[in-house]
Amino acid sequence: MANDYDRGRLNLPFVGIATFGKYPYQPDWDALDADVAILGAPFDFGTQWRAGARFGPRGIREASTLFAFGHAGAYDHEDDVTYLEGARIVDLGDADIVHTDTTQRHANIQAAVTKILADGALPVVLGGDHSVNIPCVAAFAGRGPIHLVQIDAHLDFVDERHGVRHGHGNPMRRAAEQAHISGLSQFGIRNVSSTARDGYLAARAMGSDILSVRHIRRLGVAAVAARVPADRPLYLSIDIDGFDPSIAPGTGTPSHGGFLYYEVLELLAILAARQPIVGIDLVEVAPDYDQTGTTAILAAQLLLNLLGRILHARQA
Repeated sequence: MANDYDRGRLNLPFVGIATFGKYPYQPDWDALDADVAILGAPFDFGTQWRAGARFGPRGIREASTLFAFGHAGAYDHEDDVTYLEGARIVDLGDADIVHTDTTQRHANIQAAVTKILADGALPVVLGGDHSVNIPCVAAFAGRGPIHLVQIDAHLDFVDERHGVRHGHGNPMRRAAEQAHISGLSQFGIRNVSSTARDGYLAARAMGSDILSVRHIRRLGVAAVAARVPADRPLYLSIDIDGFDPSIAPGTGTPSHGGFLYYEVLELLAILAARQPIVGIDLVEVAPDYDQTGTTAILAAQLLLNLLGRILHARQA
């Protein structure tokens, strides 16, 4: 007897509209009825070198269709769990991006995330450069204390450079200044960086725990997870350049010596099983630098597996 998903259209990955994971598109933000809301933030005017992350949300959405075919949910034989079964996920499209106007762009992203939170859904924001994290975190004002976990090659803790305070080198400094952010775990930081030594001193003074990829491999993911405060909700900010460019070349500032896929998934899975995840952004995917599409596929695969674990933990 045929299963329900064997009936009707085959709906191959390259067929139809490329929403995230082929989940429903919801253009009416006043009718949001979901556990997870996907929002694009296609802005890359905060970059200091190679632009192109404005196409990240579109690239991630297209790549995500690969994982939306032929099954109801996603069975993981290692965990013996079918993740994402019955998941209430919607794609809201993108925040309105006003070219060259960082202030209005930030306001539009913040307003969208605020709307998602007011409706009780988990905001998942697809960047865009890492400056889009600034309005995302600002939207959580009054909802703290929240601990921020960053996966990144770069510290992004610059206070001000030539008057710039809201570029993609500033977001973690801006986050640390927020009253509702109680501290930061900055994981994967390595090699030539966007922040000078005084930035590291300032970050630690403002409550940051900074670990490189080599530190994390020596400690192991369970020990690293144990360093993250377990008594408060978490916001996750994932810069794709936290991964090694051998698997994630499609980004503006690649840095060798990065994470591999399972290192990050296993760390985030421990956190998701242990405590609430209240917000996610994944940034700096720039498809033009990755002709194979593997970077966008990595981003989509990580997000879908992470969302599966977050929703499963809520049900459990």
